[in-house]
Amino acid sequence: MMADAGMTDADVLLAQIDDACRRLRIAQTTFGRLAVNDGKFVNRLQQGGKVTLQTVDRVHRFIAEQGGPSERSLRSLIRRDRDLPPEHNFRFYDNRQKYLMFVNTSCEKQIIADRALEQLMLTQPQPPAIRLFDGGTGDGTAFARLLRGAHRRYPWLPFYAVAKEISIENVRLMLEKMPDRFQEHPATVLVVTNLPYTEAPWLRPDSPIAASQMVWHEVALEGSTAGDFEEAIAGLQPFLEQNWQVEVSSRTGHPVNKTPAVLVIYRRDNQFVLDSVLPRRGLARAEFDFALLSQPYRARAPIDFKARRVVAPIVRALRPNGRLMGVHSHGSDPGMEIIRSVWPGEDPFTTGRAELMDEVKRALGPSALAYRFHHLTDAESLFRYHIHTLSTEIDPKGEIGTSTLIAAWNAASYVAQIEDRRLAAVMNRDDYLDVTRSALRQHGGLWFNNETYVISRRAELG
Repeated sequence: MMADAGMTDADVLLAQIDDACRRLRIAQTTFGRLAVNDGKFVNRLQQGGKVTLQTVDRVHRFIAEQGGPSERSLRSLIRRDRDLPPEHNFRFYDNRQKYLMFVNTSCEKQIIADRALEQLMLTQPQPPAIRLFDGGTGDGTAFARLLRGAHRRYPWLPFYAVAKEISIENVRLMLEKMPDRFQEHPATVLVVTNLPYTEAPWLRPDSPIAASQMVWHEVALEGSTAGDFEEAIAGLQPFLEQNWQVEVSSRTGHPVNKTPAVLVIYRRDNQFVLDSVLPRRGLARAEFDFALLSQPYRARAPIDFKARRVVAPIVRALRPNGRLMGVHSHGSDPGMEIIRSVWPGEDPFTTGRAELMDEVKRALGPSALAYRFHHLTDAESLFRYHIHTLSTEIDPKGEIGTSTLIAAWNAASYVAQIEDRRLAAVMNRDDYLDVTRSALRQHGGLWFNNETYVISRRAELG
């Protein structure tokens, strides 16, 4: 079959593999092992490795056996995706391996959690519990660290913690971090939901039809040890597989839930104490003392969407004296130097904190007077985080290991939210490794800039 202009056979094969991994909910390494008995097959193909016709046939047979799309239909999808604007073409949910490599090789989440804890300490919690909201929980690295820090400062107060996350894999990883939280802080109510930001604080879909279809599942953990809780939480996997499925909106390219779901977890031996804290279906309170929004939207998303569909709803969910801290990428760092060496003029970070808060004010309308929009200086707002490397790995004159280069490139392209089609095109050559190596040598490592913004609700008078 004649390839369309600008579309290589490798593009089509990678697209078929990408689709199969999403449908089957398996990692690319698992696909390689199942299809061709080679866990590194997809990685080599992404980096321009050659494959034989026999191997391609084996991949096609495996995909066909799993009910996958044909080569012809994938070429049509590639043409459609190429015509989409970048903000519709990059989907974090489809970049699991990039995300996990980024989280585990950078210190971003630790710094975010520490800054969030500082903001939490400025609030004035009220009975019956400290109420926390984490939007875009991800794999739970920052969330778990925030809960640990909150326990150190409020060891005897009940916690009501809502984690909003749409990815089943992220929810699984986050829940794996929770058994020791229930063991150390027994008076904890953990709520996990896949509802959008406009609905998640209240655990209630806006649509009556969606509300009637919502799955509400409560789990009262038995036992008193982290091992007991780990076993019970692991048993939730079938529930998640059935109710945490995701599809991609054909209109926006955003991942959306197939079934609205709420999962409430607490210790049975604390049920009496937590009775006034536990949410009830249709009657859940928001009124959060602190809300964390960590990279909750795509950098290229329109500012109106960021303000009206993400930030403003969570601002409305704050109680008097409650605070929201948002975090997004800022750029002007070695990571963007790498990206612009490959794609000159690339500028994904189009919305600064000041412009975003102005748009949030407009979205809130007259009620904006009830909130304080903190005008942080650059010294207060910006923070740097780095990719973990050993001092011996970055030698200005010597060679830098391939694994270090790939981790750095992955971080730079992930933070800049470069979609897979463009990545595949440049990773057929070694240029991307050369510019990454040059940046690492020049800066002695790799770091990125984030910026934070803070919005608080004013205390009620009287």
